[in-house]
Amino acid sequence: MYYSEDLIEEVRSRNDIVDVISGYVRLQRRGSSYFGLCPFHNEKSPSFSVSPGKQMYYCFGCGAGGNVFTFLMEYENYTFPEAVKTLADRCGVELPEMEYSEEARRQADLKSQLLEIQKKAARYYYYELRQEKGRAAYEYLKGRALSDGTIKRFGLGYSSQQSREMYQYLKHEGYSDALLKESGLFSMDERSGFYDKFWNRVMFPIMDVNNRVIGFGGRVMGDAKPKYLNSPETKIFDKSRNLYGLNFARISRKPNLIICEGYMDVISMHQAGFNQAVASLGTALTVQQSLLMKRYTNEVLVTYDSDEAGTKAALRAIPILREAGLSVRVINMKPYKDPDEFIKALGTEAFQERIDQAQSSFLFEVEVLERGYNLKDPAAKTAFFDETAKKLLAFSDELERNNYIEAVASRYGVAYETLRRKVNQLGMVMGGQAPKPKPRELSGQKKPKEEGTAASQKLLLTWAVSDPGYFRVILRYIKPEDFSVPLYRQIAEMLWEQQEKGQLNPAGILSRFENAEEQREAAAVFNAVLKKVETKEEMEKALQETVYKVKQDSLNRKARELAPSDMEGLQQLVKDRRDLEKLHISLD
Repeated sequence: MYYSEDLIEEVRSRNDIVDVISGYVRLQRRGSSYFGLCPFHNEKSPSFSVSPGKQMYYCFGCGAGGNVFTFLMEYENYTFPEAVKTLADRCGVELPEMEYSEEARRQADLKSQLLEIQKKAARYYYYELRQEKGRAAYEYLKGRALSDGTIKRFGLGYSSQQSREMYQYLKHEGYSDALLKESGLFSMDERSGFYDKFWNRVMFPIMDVNNRVIGFGGRVMGDAKPKYLNSPETKIFDKSRNLYGLNFARISRKPNLIICEGYMDVISMHQAGFNQAVASLGTALTVQQSLLMKRYTNEVLVTYDSDEAGTKAALRAIPILREAGLSVRVINMKPYKDPDEFIKALGTEAFQERIDQAQSSFLFEVEVLERGYNLKDPAAKTAFFDETAKKLLAFSDELERNNYIEAVASRYGVAYETLRRKVNQLGMVMGGQAPKPKPRELSGQKKPKEEGTAASQKLLLTWAVSDPGYFRVILRYIKPEDFSVPLYRQIAEMLWEQQEKGQLNPAGILSRFENAEEQREAAAVFNAVLKKVETKEEMEKALQETVYKVKQDSLNRKARELAPSDMEGLQQLVKDRRDLEKLHISLD
């Protein structure tokens, strides 16, 4: 912990979770809680709950949950100290300045040190670009028509031909080999030891949405392979969860984001005024990247290269973007290969026209599908419409589906009613449903349903923080040691301690867990799904059954652990079992 528990609790208590999350998610009151669409996974019906009473959030769809610190850590990719500082600034709490010795600094948070290393590396590469040895790299960038202002804005640099220059620089700065190994900037073998991963390359710093350098891409000067090289994944760099240029694009105030293939496309588009451009990082577009874009826009324009590889990449990306709830259109750049070539040849006004004329991603998919069929051949034409009808079935909304049927019918000269009947007939053959896409794995994907005693223990903890009356009843019969699940027992111990002090504070308990994943698991404990109970008698019955199950399991565990010679323990166990059989719970 960087700050005392009392200070952390003061910051948390002075930042109402509803107020904070309302700045990111549109919330509507429903009963005692607020609900909205979850920012951590795609959904159409709100399952993201924010409880003012518990000062916690929880998504019943994907399981994301925590307190106000957890939310900022998950949404903004902050460390815990960064979340504390942000919220302290928000509510006017002054945090103490922390003094670190050189050794203490080295032992500080690994993520902060790695960010520091990347920042220093970026500054060094930028400096090298302006030196004589970086002349060829500088002339390459100027040859790509980049201005000095653009080079500075994106922090472009150069890694020299000396294979240990960066290593020697950072060693001189006082960093250990163990830490440098974690940075992703170096390779190592038994003969050469540490050497720079990037050398003789134009360097593109990769920044997260908070403008922190988290990795690099490097384009080789010359004909060496690979042409482009990216940092490996590290503690601070996850390719699947970041987008190049998003730190600028997210504040562009444009109605959409433009996704393209490479660093130079993004940079040239920003220079031309299209500052909503981003790119994936040397990999195919991921589910996490599409959800990241969804935070900042509702529409994405795809402008991948117009060659065969670019078309295939677009076809892979479109369904991923749609699944994230994004509207998708495709920019036609022909006869040019990429946005950089197009803008250089025809200018910004012509590219804006292509943006305005971008076609529906569905019609783009149909257009690509058409290339595989000879529409002058009746059999091939019928097969084409069969495949198109299958794709049209993917639209669950009838009005939307009919609109696309009309558009396809108009484009390919077939009667609207004829194509609509084909789609409907195919739907009936397939049971009225289109083939469901293979589910994709998401961070925070819903976990398998808990069963048996573990579910009962979780239910007791949820009841305990939901109603003081329920908690008083539970306290009469249940103790923290009755919980067999380690996490549940740990939380129960904290809750029982708070109850004794008369300060029930579930959100404060989450702050005592060190990372977001632990906080997510703890938040789930307080958000078991509760069946609707109409009467007091039904609630008494539910409490009695759950308390009985948890206590019985606890006694069974004690019996298995009891030594045969422990007569006193055996007598107590018999007494406890008899008391359990007489259990009668009343809320009066």
